[in-house]
Amino acid sequence: MFTSFVRASGALCFLFAFVCLFAGSARGDIVWTPESGWRIEGGVLSELSGSDSRRALDLMNKGRRAEERGSRGSAIRAYKKVTKKYSSSIYAPEAYYRSGKLYLARKQYHRSFIAFQNTIQRYPNNKRFNEVVGEEYRIASALLDGARPRYWGWLPGFTSRERAIGYFELILRNAPYSDYAPLALMNIARGHLKLRNTEEAIDALDRMINNYSQSLLAPDAYLRLAQTHAQLVDGPNYDQGSTKEAITYFQDFMILFPNDQHVGTAAAGLDQMKQVLAESKMTIADYYFKKRKNLTAAKVFYNEAITAYPDSPVAERARQQLAVVEALANGQPKPNTPDAPKKKKRFFFF
Repeated sequence: MFTSFVRASGALCFLFAFVCLFAGSARGDIVWTPESGWRIEGGVLSELSGSDSRRALDLMNKGRRAEERGSRGSAIRAYKKVTKKYSSSIYAPEAYYRSGKLYLARKQYHRSFIAFQNTIQRYPNNKRFNEVVGEEYRIASALLDGARPRYWGWLPGFTSRERAIGYFELILRNAPYSDYAPLALMNIARGHLKLRNTEEAIDALDRMINNYSQSLLAPDAYLRLAQTHAQLVDGPNYDQGSTKEAITYFQDFMILFPNDQHVGTAAAGLDQMKQVLAESKMTIADYYFKKRKNLTAAKVFYNEAITAYPDSPVAERARQQLAVVEALANGQPKPNTPDAPKKKKRFFFF
């Protein structure tokens, strides 16, 4: 009995797979020619009744002929009727796609993106998937670069970089394994930097290097991440969390991409950040030595200043101060050290 059940189940599975394969191939594609209009090729199934199928086809032909005449508004209206009344037909994905192209030609970027997004969300197996993702990417890029959408196809609107960032996030969600995904993340970071949303930019760059480390854009992401952290550094007298992050990413960039053309830029950035970190340690050490008379703490931070950037003028100054601290700690006379340069007095004449 069990054997019979297994055989029956296997037969049903085979039948289901055959039906799915047949249905997928039988649906076919629609093709346009000026002579005959739209026609279905490579399939025999239609999800509409005969009369509905003819009406949908008539609307598609009406829309395309309006396009050929340059009547974009009439074409959009015809395609919109197809997507509303005959959304389950083979014509609906093409109607959304053609609407998106027409809206884009009129610089109605938001309507165009919505039409393309409907093509992807409602018909994910559509043959134009990659093409549609490419169109969405171009819309988002145009908006991020300051393109002004037009209302009703003629009235200029305002720039919309925030919406562009949202569009790039949708592209990333639509096609996370495509070539557009790392590009989208880099543009998300670029957009946030334009809007001075530094933390959001860092998040996008971090997602980029974690999820797409093999991308050709990875070196640029590492360098930008380091530079973005460096922008948050306020100087040696403030918290050095961003300084340490910048140092880490500059070093990672130089280790992972030693032959990159921007290694010199990374080296200069690393030098600057290490200088700031060493100066920060010196500031703390001087405070404990001169203000608190805490020789133990001062010794610790002078040593950290040397470790932070051993071959720098800051490290040399730290070694001199460390010699003074150690002498005082051992009850020895203070060694002679070069005096710090005195600030010149300024005289003002009125």
